[in-house]
Amino acid sequence: MIPRSLAAVALAGSLALVWLDPVRAAPQSVAERSWPHWRGPAASGVSAETGLPLRWSSTDNIAWKAPLGGLGVSSPIVWGDRVFVTSQAGRGARADGPGGTGDRVGFLIEAFSRTDGNRLWTHEVAAEGDLPPVHDKHNLASASPVTDGERVYAVFGTGQVVAVDTSGARAWTRHLAREFAPFDIQWGYGSSPVLYRDSLILVCFHPSASYLLALDRRTGKRLWKTERGQGVLSYSSPLIVPAPGGDELIVNSSEGVEAYSAATGEVLWRLEETNRFPIPSAVQDRGIIYLSRGYRSGPYAAIRPGGRGDISKTHVVWHVPAGAPYVSSIVLLARNQISARTLASPAISGGRLFMRTDDQLIAIGARAGS
Repeated sequence: MIPRSLAAVALAGSLALVWLDPVRAAPQSVAERSWPHWRGPAASGVSAETGLPLRWSSTDNIAWKAPLGGLGVSSPIVWGDRVFVTSQAGRGARADGPGGTGDRVGFLIEAFSRTDGNRLWTHEVAAEGDLPPVHDKHNLASASPVTDGERVYAVFGTGQVVAVDTSGARAWTRHLAREFAPFDIQWGYGSSPVLYRDSLILVCFHPSASYLLALDRRTGKRLWKTERGQGVLSYSSPLIVPAPGGDELIVNSSEGVEAYSAATGEVLWRLEETNRFPIPSAVQDRGIIYLSRGYRSGPYAAIRPGGRGDISKTHVVWHVPAGAPYVSSIVLLARNQISARTLASPAISGGRLFMRTDDQLIAIGARAGS
């Protein structure tokens, strides 16, 4: 039997609309009205928006559609009146066959008007170095970007990290695969970055080298780096949760569920449990961390933050050894059809859902003036 505390968490697909938290009062600030990173303001998939359409199709309740300059499965993000999305232009290598077509490969960050879908600017950076092989369902632009309203930050599967300001001008860039070790995780990189105080934090867990990295969000300079050795893997995006001893960074890795100090990168606690493909990200509600480990009917658990060392006997609220899907998601409100493939999670802002298909950005909701 599924525990009641998990009843609101349906682990069933990638289209995410509602999670654990109850709907809060309407937000007031620009930050609260925005969808600044994957899974929204609280990284939970929860939106305080009201009046969102529950039904749509390829033509009904579509405010606008905008073609993208490249392909990808990263989720759109929203800040104020702008929607940002990343893509790969040109084809790279495939995991199950020879390399690409010889096209020039570049990475794009595009900005669109939230109101009418007008493309405001495109920032392109050339792919540098070896192009790692990827799974057929994605490419080297799978990690979703993040914004603080001043800059947009994006990381790509070559190890390139790019920060641009809201006008599209480059602020700084890093190439982590050249500086530290190859981005050689099987099937390609997919962890989205997170912002914490003055830092941009990235999970870089690869066969060649595994580490957590915090960069200064203004300059790109290294603030701290936590080594994890070789062969610790993760496709998951980290979650920051409050805890009695300070904010914790939660990572789903091939060795278990791990917590680090969000301020310093210090290792805090671990629930040891091996997993070949740790893809799902954690969510927290009312002081409890909920996490599906992923990979072929994998386990899922509820954990209290604040532990130290091995927390298997002290901070695990409950643990179910099997039953979770490969990639976890949250409750659907309704089933609707868009005539295109979409693997990205939606963003929600201003009474609209923003969905990214392979090659389009779609705003679902009432048209302007209607």
